[in-house]
Amino acid sequence: MTHRRSIEHTIAGFGMDTITLAGPLEAKLDAMRGAGFGQVMLKANDLVGHPQGWQAAVQAVKASGLRGTGFQVLRDFEGLSGHLHQYKVDIAKTMLQMCAALGCDVLLACSSTSTHASADLDHLARDLRKLAMLALPHGIRIAYEGLSWGRTVNEFTTAWDVVCRADCPNLGLAFDSFHALAAGTPLQAIEQLDAAKIFLVQLSDFMWQETRTFEERMATARTFRVFPGEGVHSGQLVEMVRRLDALGYAGDYSFEVFNDDYVQMPLPMVAERARRSALWLAEDVLRRATPRPNQLRLRG
Repeated sequence: MTHRRSIEHTIAGFGMDTITLAGPLEAKLDAMRGAGFGQVMLKANDLVGHPQGWQAAVQAVKASGLRGTGFQVLRDFEGLSGHLHQYKVDIAKTMLQMCAALGCDVLLACSSTSTHASADLDHLARDLRKLAMLALPHGIRIAYEGLSWGRTVNEFTTAWDVVCRADCPNLGLAFDSFHALAAGTPLQAIEQLDAAKIFLVQLSDFMWQETRTFEERMATARTFRVFPGEGVHSGQLVEMVRRLDALGYAGDYSFEVFNDDYVQMPLPMVAERARRSALWLAEDVLRRATPRPNQLRLRG
């Protein structure tokens, strides 16, 4: 028990995303808990796809003892007009309701891919400010993520520009390592960010050096991400995490790993891979604990 508590303490700032695991919600939560994680990133399908209804899913999460890292994902919200904008506002209200029921204080919103959306950054900022105002009564923060195939916002630097233009206290940035790697954004740009306005960091790697097209980025992102330490960008991931830490980021790290192979594996085996990744990052990269003798390492 002492060893288990030590692991749980070491990886306390790390969590898994339900999209990485196969099976029903309760089994996913059990696997994460069994691997020593204390938090979980949830998605809307976890709730609405539950056989007993979304309220039963909320109760399952609460009964697990896992804290909700955040709730995802609101897509294509910003930049629309007229009836399309109102439609997305209605969707956002429903997402916020479910997020609040879970007790999550972060809702993830991805940059728009819609050809119907404006490319004007001030328009995008106005819409995100409106979303943040809708979230305020629920005590929810909006974490805005620049998808690497987004129509206008496809790098974290541009997402940060929009967040700054909106200038809203509960609107901040979601930093995703996959999208930063896929877009090839210089990591020195992390120094331009404000750690207090980074509301979530999502980590993953992949198995090839670059993704040359938006289509290749989407295919890789949705089917073949791997845990940090398993891919070919370990050095860059180490630099990212250390730069964020030096900046003063002290929030959560969530493993957002879409992988078609992992959803064909037993849940405890996948959760164990995630645990090894979290230990590597916490101990060897962030130096949060003294490494134990003979501790299994992922390659650095």
